[in-house]
Amino acid sequence: MEIYNVREILLVRDSDITESHFSNAKLLQSSFDDVNLQKSTFTDTNLSEVTFVDVNLTNAAIKDSNLTGMKINDVLVSDLIRAYQSRPK
Repeated sequence: MEIYNVREILLVRDSDITESHFSNAKLLQSSFDDVNLQKSTFTDTNLSEVTFVDVNLTNAAIKDSNLTGMKINDVLVSDLIRAYQSRPK
């Protein structure tokens, strides 16, 4: 199924849309609950002001990204990186 140039609110439940592709799509204020995004790739994606709660980030990788203001458990990631980089070796 291809959805192109449409403005709709989608309600997807108990579905398998494995290997779906989203390009130039707006998912502002969307909600994901009990969703498996394992092995997914996010490239040139705006995740500003998102909240992750009770998520499994095992082996997740973040590369070449703007981490300004990003927090993990209410600790600024920039502070964590700075502490890591200044540790005795």
